[in-house]
Amino acid sequence: MENGVFVGGGGKAYGEKQWLRLDYANRHGLIAGATGTGKTVTLQILAEGFSAQGVPVFMADVKGDLSGLAKPGSAEFKLHQPFMDRAQTIGFDDYTYTDFPVTFWDLFADQGHPIRTTVAEMGPLLISRLLELSEAQEGILNIAFRVADEEGLPLLDLKDLQSMLVWLGENRQTVSLRYGNISVQSVGAIQRRLLVLENQGGADFFGEPALDLRDLMRTAPDGRGQINILAANKLMGAPRLYATFLLWLLSELFEELPEVGDPDKPKLVFFFDEAHLLFDDAPKALVDKVEQVARLIRSKGVGVYFITQNPDDIPEDILGQLGNRVQHALRAFTARDKKALRMAAETYRDNPDFDTEEAIREVGVGEAVTSMLERKGIPGVVQRTLIRPPSSQLGPITPAERGGVMGASPFGEKYGQTLDRNSAFEILAKRTKDAAAAAEQAEAKEAELDAAMREYSSGRRYSGSRVGRSTSQPQRRARKGDSFGEAMAKVVVKELKGTTGRRIVRGILGGLFKGR
Repeated sequence: MENGVFVGGGGKAYGEKQWLRLDYANRHGLIAGATGTGKTVTLQILAEGFSAQGVPVFMADVKGDLSGLAKPGSAEFKLHQPFMDRAQTIGFDDYTYTDFPVTFWDLFADQGHPIRTTVAEMGPLLISRLLELSEAQEGILNIAFRVADEEGLPLLDLKDLQSMLVWLGENRQTVSLRYGNISVQSVGAIQRRLLVLENQGGADFFGEPALDLRDLMRTAPDGRGQINILAANKLMGAPRLYATFLLWLLSELFEELPEVGDPDKPKLVFFFDEAHLLFDDAPKALVDKVEQVARLIRSKGVGVYFITQNPDDIPEDILGQLGNRVQHALRAFTARDKKALRMAAETYRDNPDFDTEEAIREVGVGEAVTSMLERKGIPGVVQRTLIRPPSSQLGPITPAERGGVMGASPFGEKYGQTLDRNSAFEILAKRTKDAAAAAEQAEAKEAELDAAMREYSSGRRYSGSRVGRSTSQPQRRARKGDSFGEAMAKVVVKELKGTTGRRIVRGILGGLFKGR
C-alpha cells in the first residue's frame, strides 16, 4: 500500500498485511497493553513508517529505548534471525536495516536541545494545573496575568511571574477593588509552588528563545519526515510537568496551525506516552480542553496517538475519537481488570474467526489485536496481528552517539543560548529602583529644608518686643538717651495736642480774653 504505514501481518498464518492508511492517520489512535507486551516496539515501527512516508513525528522517550531510531539495526544483534523470520512470515519482503532522521530534545537540556516556552504562552490554566492550585489561587493567578497584560509587563520566565506576584501582594488593596480579594496567604502559597517547580528544574522550561513549532515539522533532504524524540526519563520524575508540557504543545499546535481539512497524509503525528498522567486528578475544565483539542486538531492535519496500559485510563469522550487501535495483551487478574478487558473488547468490530476478549488476553509479546480505519473512515474488522520488526536499532544508543547526532543538528546554535530580554522582572525592578531613588531624593530635600529653617530661626535673635501689624500710627519707643524730664515733657505736649488738651487751652484763653 503506497499511501500507508505497514503495521504487520494478520489473518490466517499472519499472511494478510495490515496497514494504517495515511489519509486516516489524523483520525488519532490508541496503543494500549500491559507492561512488557511490546508497546515500545509498536511505537518505534509506527514512527519509522510515518517518517518513511515523509510525515514528521513527535514522541516522548520515557525509558530511553527510542533513541535507537537514530541508528540502523545490525545483523549481529541477538534478535536478528527472529526478526528475519518474522519479516518472512508477514510478507515484509523489502525489510532492511536503516536509521532515520532524528532530533533529540530535552526540557532540561541534558540529552537534547532545550525546549522552552514563555509563561505567557503557557497561560494561567495550564500553569494552575502544573502547580496544582486551588480555585482561589487560580483566580489570583488569572489576576496576575490580566494586570501584567494591562501594565505592559511581559511574563517570560519564572522570575517574571514571581516578581508579578510580589507586586500584586504589595498593591493588593488597590487591585482588589477592581478584581476581587487578594490574600497574602494565597500569594505565598503560589510562590511556594513556584519554588518547588524551580527546584525540579522547571525554570529551564520557561524562557526564550521559545520553541518554533515549524522546527518540529521538518523533513530530511531525502524527503523522510523528521522524528523528534523528547528525552523523558528524567522528566518522568516530575510527571505533572511532563503531562502539562505535552498538553501545552498540543494546544500550541491547535492554535497555530491553519485548517487543512482532510489531507492525504498528516502534517505531524504526535505520540503521547504514559497518557494516563494527563487525566489523573485532572479538573473537568482541563479534560474538556483535551477533548476539544483531540476533536478539532484533526482538521489541522495532526494525528494524536495515546499510549497507555489500559484503555479505561482515557476518558470515554476522548476514547471515542481514537479510530486506529493497536491493543497489546491485557492481564485480567482482578475484577477491575476483567471489566476493563471486557470493555476493551466491546469497542472493536467483531471478527467471526476468533473471540476478541479472549484474543486480547492471549496475544503474546510482539503480537496485538488491531483495528484500523478503512475507506470512508469505517473501523476495520479486528485482527490478530504480528507486529513487523523494526528497521532501526532495538534499544538505546550510547551517549557518544547521541552527542554526535546533536552536534550535526542545526538547532544547537538556535536554541543553545538563553535570552533574557527586558520583561516584568526587569521593569518592576527598575520601577522599584526609581521609586527608592525618588524617595531618597525627597528625604534629602526635606533634610536640607529642615537645616535651612533651623539656621533661619537661629539668625532671628534680637532684643525688644515684637511689633504687630496695625492701621494706627505706631507708637514711638523712648530712646535710652532720653532723660526723665524730657520724657514727661513729651507726654504733656502729646496730651495738649489731644482733645482734652484743646479744651483746657480754650478754657484758659477764654478766661483771659474775657477779663479784658
